[in-house]
Amino acid sequence: MATLQLDDGTSLAYDDHGAGNPGTTGLPLLLVHGHPFDRSMWRPQAEYLVSRGHRVVVPDLRGYGESTGPAVTDLAGFARDLIALADHLGLAEFGLGGLSMGGQIVMQTVRDHPGRVRALLLADTFPTKETAEGKLARNAAADRVLAEGMARYADELLPKMVSAETLRDSPDVAKHVLTMMRDAPAEGAAAALRARAERPDYREVLDQVSVPTLVVVGSEDEFTPVADAELMHRLVAGSRLAVVRGAGHLPNLERAAEFNDVFGRFLDTPRLRPASGEER
Repeated sequence: MATLQLDDGTSLAYDDHGAGNPGTTGLPLLLVHGHPFDRSMWRPQAEYLVSRGHRVVVPDLRGYGESTGPAVTDLAGFARDLIALADHLGLAEFGLGGLSMGGQIVMQTVRDHPGRVRALLLADTFPTKETAEGKLARNAAADRVLAEGMARYADELLPKMVSAETLRDSPDVAKHVLTMMRDAPAEGAAAALRARAERPDYREVLDQVSVPTLVVVGSEDEFTPVADAELMHRLVAGSRLAVVRGAGHLPNLERAAEFNDVFGRFLDTPRLRPASGEER
């Protein structure tokens, strides 16, 4: 683990997989975790993509995992942190991927910092602004985790985060998901919930995206169903859509091999391959 100290006192924890490896010539990637998780949710992808020649950077968002600092007040704050990390690592251009809240942070980053992103991964997320009912629910959840902590909240979320098939057949995956949720700092999780309640509508952002884009969703996702993925697929011209059968909200963990295969083949798009002699 490495850390980046930001001007506001935030300590941003991250892993930089594949940095300096002689075979790292593919597009560098920055992957953003969802709520209420941490950077370990991307471990299967980091291992796989490094083996295919990519540098893979996975941070803990401020308020999550091993990152600290003042609470975020909007998703733009998360986006600024990502760009600060990319600048620190010398990544002028990179592939940017996110799942759930991470996907919304990705869309915010594209909106606020155009020109930095060469490819997009949008997994189990959705672009529309929050409804009035949703705002009430997110703020109520924030109040609850501050009052009760994360344990009961996490226990209740688990059957919605992963599919029934995953719960039955992959107890190690379910345990990892539950541990991440239980270990998430309540203050950071609450701040992010309030920030998401006030997020803007990203449909216009997606309508303007011109870089290669992969949209992925679990077939059994209760939070962001296939219809949400189909909407993003329609909005982004030329995007690819992959539905991971049998997975819930976390197909990258529930069906890691299938997710990795889809993501790896997407990154083999000719537009994303380095030119002869080019290194990244």
